[in-house]
Amino acid sequence: MANTPLRIIPSVDQTLGEPEVARLIRFHSRVRVVRAVRDVLGDLRKRLRSKGGGNDKIESLLSPRRLSEQIESRLTEEIRPQVCRVLNGTGIVLHTGLGRGPLSPAALAALQQEARGYTRVEIDPESGERGDRVRPISQLLSQICEAEGATVVNNNAAATLLVLATLARGKEVIVSRGQLVEIGGSFRIPDVMVQSGARLVEVGSTNRTRIADYEQAVGPETGLLLRVHTSNYRIVGFTEEVAVESLVRLGRKHGIPVMDDLGSGSFVDLEAFGLKGEPTVQGSMSEGADVITFSGDKLLGGPQAGIIVGKKKVISAVMANPLYRALRVDKLTLIALEATLRLFLEGDRVFQNNLALRLITMQPDEIRKRAEKLAQEVRSQAPDLQPTVVEERSQVGSGSLPTEKLPTFALALRPKDRPAHELARDLRLQSPPVFTRLKDDRVLIDLRTILEGEEVELIRALREAESTSPRRKSRSKKK
Repeated sequence: MANTPLRIIPSVDQTLGEPEVARLIRFHSRVRVVRAVRDVLGDLRKRLRSKGGGNDKIESLLSPRRLSEQIESRLTEEIRPQVCRVLNGTGIVLHTGLGRGPLSPAALAALQQEARGYTRVEIDPESGERGDRVRPISQLLSQICEAEGATVVNNNAAATLLVLATLARGKEVIVSRGQLVEIGGSFRIPDVMVQSGARLVEVGSTNRTRIADYEQAVGPETGLLLRVHTSNYRIVGFTEEVAVESLVRLGRKHGIPVMDDLGSGSFVDLEAFGLKGEPTVQGSMSEGADVITFSGDKLLGGPQAGIIVGKKKVISAVMANPLYRALRVDKLTLIALEATLRLFLEGDRVFQNNLALRLITMQPDEIRKRAEKLAQEVRSQAPDLQPTVVEERSQVGSGSLPTEKLPTFALALRPKDRPAHELARDLRLQSPPVFTRLKDDRVLIDLRTILEGEEVELIRALREAESTSPRRKSRSKKK
């Protein structure tokens, strides 16, 4: 390091004076360019101080042209969208880290068309007066769920909070100990209840709760009977839980409303596809629940939303709560949700037209054919990745159907000259990023969650990632 003095690094002012760098100020603000210059020069100083900083390598980066390239690259990266489209090769259909399920083509088309300019959100076209922004959604939900009323807020935690605050503030809410779920991000049902102003009354045990447990806990302070569907875990074995219809009978006996928090929420019976244990919203409604809450971006395949359906009296009270305005949704959610809900009016065609449901119910043979075709293409374009096709298991994800595994096929990549985790990192750094999973020192790309038409981008990403390998770089230098 003694042979490489730090003074070979130019000053910020010197660098800004170079024509190649000064040119960047015309396209970017001076403040941003100055910051980028400082960052690049700072990185070069760190490399000089480090053991690996070679004199020749650093000096090659100090020419005006190379400096401007580094600065421009830094500026470009700075403005690249961070909330961006990715290729999901993880096999997790409803991946929370990747925005849960993909929106259906109908929802995307509606967003492009209806959000392009101004949007009718709260104006009645007949009277010209301000109206109810969720009325179209309420009508669709009431029709699909066979409910008296419905509304929507920004997520299911908000829906749960709002209903509890409306029906049970200052009162007791009775719930089974086995249903005190954590809903993700360390948010738990008891915590939500505290914020609502309701008081939790636990009954039964973790694995077994009977209707008698609820009956014994009912008192003059009871404001609500709550059933929470354990959508993100299952207790199996020596278990017992109380059906909604039994809670409804008890509630009517004492004049206490019953709330069913379904979590994921499903409008269709998935048992025909071998997926068991997920109740439908319509089923809960037919059992007599006064109010039901669930998510819009899980098994419904729509945007993030918390949906509330139930008796008209309850829905009216919920919408009159001052919290309702704080939790309301915007026009983008309304547009995408309306388009998604309309798909459920199409009968069995919903399994093709609702993208999330299509991915969940896709058959293994279809996935295998796509995987084999992709493997053949990768062998010809990125042979050092040594692709093979393997049988695997996908997940529904986001706490939905937690014990169910979906048979699938994945492209398995075992790079010749580096660990699999390095290839996985390089794929995440592509544009668009590719997210995968690792198993047995192989990168797995599950074709269940690679959408139709994304294969071209995936192959390009694999080719680019392979070109960064030591073996490929060595070949390039020899040429």
